[in-house]
Amino acid sequence: MANRPTLRFLTDDLIQRIIAESRDVLCKLGTTVHNKEILELLASHGAAVDMAKQHVVYTQDMIDKSLKTVPQSFKLYDTLGNQTHDLADYNIHFTPGSAALNILDSDTDEIRRPTTGDYINYAKLMTKLDNIASQSTAFIPSDVIETISDSYRLYLSLLTCEKPVVTGTFTIEAFQVMKEMQVAVRGSEEALKEKPLAIFSCCPTSPLKWSDVTSQNVVDCGKYGIPIEFISMPLAGFMSPVTIVGTLVSHTTETLSGIVISQLSNPGAPLLYGGSPAAFDIRYETTPMGAVETQMIDCAYNEIGKYLGIPTQAYIALSDAKKLDAQAGLESSMGATLAGLAGINNISGPGMLDFENCQSLEKLVVDNEICGLVLRMTRGVEAKEDFPAVPHFEELLKEKHLLIAKHTRKYLKEEHYFPGKVIDRANLSRWRSEGGLTLKQRAKQEVERHLKAYHPSGITEEVKTELTDLMLSEAKRRGMDKLPKLDA
Repeated sequence: MANRPTLRFLTDDLIQRIIAESRDVLCKLGTTVHNKEILELLASHGAAVDMAKQHVVYTQDMIDKSLKTVPQSFKLYDTLGNQTHDLADYNIHFTPGSAALNILDSDTDEIRRPTTGDYINYAKLMTKLDNIASQSTAFIPSDVIETISDSYRLYLSLLTCEKPVVTGTFTIEAFQVMKEMQVAVRGSEEALKEKPLAIFSCCPTSPLKWSDVTSQNVVDCGKYGIPIEFISMPLAGFMSPVTIVGTLVSHTTETLSGIVISQLSNPGAPLLYGGSPAAFDIRYETTPMGAVETQMIDCAYNEIGKYLGIPTQAYIALSDAKKLDAQAGLESSMGATLAGLAGINNISGPGMLDFENCQSLEKLVVDNEICGLVLRMTRGVEAKEDFPAVPHFEELLKEKHLLIAKHTRKYLKEEHYFPGKVIDRANLSRWRSEGGLTLKQRAKQEVERHLKAYHPSGITEEVKTELTDLMLSEAKRRGMDKLPKLDA
């Protein structure tokens, strides 16, 4: 068996202290929850609730009870019902960053607002990127009204690409139609619970607050067995203590409060111990996702989640660069490598630039290769008919090479990861003879090649029609008479 390489930043003693301090904050200071029904739920389980101030102080018993019912793993399935994810142990899966406002235009190399056509191209491209296990509702098309932007992105994703979706909603009302779309794909609410095909992001507000929308999403998702990922976003030195440990206490406190809401409302509801914290760069007043401190915080809270027996997620493997340049590569690859070694179960970030504000199709194809390298690395090193070694070297001395040896032919593709054309491994003369293309040029060619090779989703025409009817009905209800044409 291979020896899987792993990485740790925290000792068990430090993890225990962070958790203890976080529980202390919850039981002495509490959180704000802007949702009357959830406040009543928490009060019924023994919390001290001030309804006028919408404030709740938790008890140790509530926290203990909630942690006991959290599933230690769950699986995801594509639109055809095939398993794609096993979110357990140190299994890793990559997904693009989500909900960007902009896209990097491949023709002008400028950042702009995306359209429906951009989104369809993205979803088509995702069908071809084998190292990225799920799609996300990656960016927000600007050619539909804001009130349907959440459901519209999920609609386009389910219609175009078979991979499961990491998504979310900024309104309580949008949840219903987004749930109905998933039921349409699965056939029934029971089938959706049995084979979930989406994860919803639920984000507390730092410090120590839950909005009406997000807290209700936690409850609604749990009711229908839709997995969620908690996305606590403390900012070190701004909205949380400046130290990594202090920020981990803040992150743990907010995530534990979400776990309590989830598990007391729907015991056993599947969830990911996730987040998108960041170091705060006081010089520029920005939240650098590519900063090494941000990546360390991500990997460390993943260790806390694993200590609690909960599968994990992090926004990592992305960049703050504005172009597909060296900074984009170094920040994304470093984050992906650390995340892989840490065993973060759902690694969110590929394709993203500009502090989670921009997606790039060209960066996605580059990041797909980074993900492939990391997936190979985390398989570790294993002896494969390497012993005894003497026969291999006898053959080498006799033949002067091992290019066509039986051992080579058997293990070549298993042992070595061969990236696609976006990664240049040619010698100088061959590189020149093939056009001397830059990384950006090769990435653009790969995007175009993948889009030409796209095959439509295998869901039935009846399901596609039902999805369109649901989306059109929602659009009309929100004041939009027709949807944009779906020609990419």
